[in-house]
Amino acid sequence: MKQVTQTLRTGTVEVNEVPVPTLNDKFVLVKNTASVISAGTEKTKIDMGKKNLLQKAQARPDLVKQVIGKLKTEGFKKTFQTVMSRLDSPSPLGYSCAGTVVAAGGLVEGIQPGDRVACGGADYANHAEYVSIPKNLVVKIPENVTDEEAAFTTVGSIAMQGVRLAEPKLGETFLVLGLGLLGQIAVQLLRANGCKVIATDLDASLVSQAEKFGAVGVGPGADIESVCKEITAGHGVDGVLVCAGTASNQPIELCGAVTREKGRVVVVGAVRMDIPREDFFKKEINVVISRSYGPGRYDPVYEENGNDYPLAYVRFTEQRNMQTFLELVSQGKLDVKTLITHRFDVDQAAEAYELIEGDKTEPYLGIIMHYSHKDAAKQKAARIATNTKPINKAKIGLSFFGAGNYATASLLPPIVDKQDIELRGLVTASGRTAQGVAKQFGFSFCAGEFNKILTDDTDAIMVTTRHDTHATAVAAAINANKHVYVEKPVALNVDELKAIHKAKLEHDNAQLMVGFNRRFAPSTVAVLQHFESVKSPLVVNIRINSGDIPTDHWIQDSAVGGGRVIGEGCHFVDLASALVSSNPKTVTCIGTSKANKSALLNDNVSIMMTFENGSIANIIYTADGSKAMQKETIEVFGGGRSATINDFKEATLYSGDSKKEVKKLMGQDKGQKLMLKAWVDGMKSGTPCVEYNCLMANSLATILAVESLATGVSMNVDLSILG
Repeated sequence: MKQVTQTLRTGTVEVNEVPVPTLNDKFVLVKNTASVISAGTEKTKIDMGKKNLLQKAQARPDLVKQVIGKLKTEGFKKTFQTVMSRLDSPSPLGYSCAGTVVAAGGLVEGIQPGDRVACGGADYANHAEYVSIPKNLVVKIPENVTDEEAAFTTVGSIAMQGVRLAEPKLGETFLVLGLGLLGQIAVQLLRANGCKVIATDLDASLVSQAEKFGAVGVGPGADIESVCKEITAGHGVDGVLVCAGTASNQPIELCGAVTREKGRVVVVGAVRMDIPREDFFKKEINVVISRSYGPGRYDPVYEENGNDYPLAYVRFTEQRNMQTFLELVSQGKLDVKTLITHRFDVDQAAEAYELIEGDKTEPYLGIIMHYSHKDAAKQKAARIATNTKPINKAKIGLSFFGAGNYATASLLPPIVDKQDIELRGLVTASGRTAQGVAKQFGFSFCAGEFNKILTDDTDAIMVTTRHDTHATAVAAAINANKHVYVEKPVALNVDELKAIHKAKLEHDNAQLMVGFNRRFAPSTVAVLQHFESVKSPLVVNIRINSGDIPTDHWIQDSAVGGGRVIGEGCHFVDLASALVSSNPKTVTCIGTSKANKSALLNDNVSIMMTFENGSIANIIYTADGSKAMQKETIEVFGGGRSATINDFKEATLYSGDSKKEVKKLMGQDKGQKLMLKAWVDGMKSGTPCVEYNCLMANSLATILAVESLATGVSMNVDLSILG
């Protein structure tokens, strides 16, 4: 399918062929007929893309801070690869569209194929022939509303949320600053609330349009303050809706001057907000920043998981704002038809964006994108070629399922350098990133369905998607007789491990590798060599100062991420096993008491392990420590020797009473590169780099640790339970 994207490094707008997005149980697949280019929001994104690296850094100091933090821990090369990968990744444009439902997930109620719907969401309702939309961001279109009108729904909801926050009352006077799409719709909504509206913009034609909706227009160069005082008998306006988009502080300064005592200012657009204290303090002006479409925005529980807020407590959510907007259009109380100034086919996207970039001088307001009606099933089944180079069957054909930040920054760069690997297919859930990443790293093709990489031209598959998809993908790949590398965790529960084990028993030649990279780190290797001659059991102590992750993060969702012990703690269960060179025998886990933490999601735990060779390990995993302290500290004792690993930047080796050796690295190295080499070598030789039973035992031990935490019982790690 065709999708409009922007390359963040250059700001270039392109129309790319990308796979149709996949559908999950809580989403709806929609065939777009129309979408709206929101000039203000999208121009900001385009302008950011066209800045050079220094200008980008100056504009986003928050991201610069993240980069500096990454430099300190991971070094220049790794950080540079991560930054460049993100800049080269295509970014989707658009967030407001309308079309016809092609398919609905199993947990979607009230929406079925054939329904005309309006869609919202910057991550979902993009300028593309097909979009996959969460059920709470989809609403049916009334019969008398066209798809073009419905395409304005998300934009209209943004304006509506701003008006709601302004709490307009019958007979009040409001000033609307900025008369793009948001401002024009806000004028109409305020008028529908029985308010007098003053409207201003630097563009005289936009002021004239607002006057047609009943506003008192104040054109460029006019004294807005005087007009406001005259109309309000010197009191000032009851409220201001700032719908402009500018780096200037002038709109905020004007708000203080024209607003009455105890008036309201609602900021809808992206403006500078250095609030001058004098006016706002003396008048006790209430300033509110509107949260886009309404309650639910930026809440993954609402948007991604489809959990609605109770109407009695949250009357107007994102979805209910969208419904209300369409009802007002249907009733003839909102006019968006007259706002349409341009229509483009999706193939003309670059020309459309020239308008808002200022490359064209003609006036514009509502810009509509139209789409063709290609068959979704055929498009979904298609493999999109991204590299015409003939396949070299002498090399290992490697395909990827998933192309997130970790895959593009940590896995693909070293894989690309390997002479015995050839990248074949790339499948992503969203589809939108597949084509850009495939071209960037030299994949032969990209696709929208996992089964497209279960074919003869693929020898091995790397699974780098979210945790809840791992086990199903691994089992399917093994059943297709493919070697598999899967990012940890391999599974979220015992039943998923059983499914993988069943597949492995039937296809023993298919190698399984889990992304437990720390056992391959240079520091770990140095410690293993240090204890190589020690025959007695070892004692291992691992302390993880993991740092807090918000409770609404997907990792903290038990059904998606599995919690932090399963999602990240598995690394250290495996590391302990590697350090003692033995598989786990028992596991016991205790945690702190937190009212808001279930056993599954507890991220402050102590995991005690025994091993088949008599060794023991204790893993302290905590999210409540200071970020100023190092993250990972490992200690190993046995046979008169000791060793420590400090954040995988150095290893200190102790022997006897006085001998000490420090092995420092140039930067942090957690073993990803060496792990990938070992995995590839294992596929070539036919001998896995890590024994299958070891990987499964460590994965099972992690899952049983959570069960131990919940039950208070020590668990035996017995692979026979897998069947």
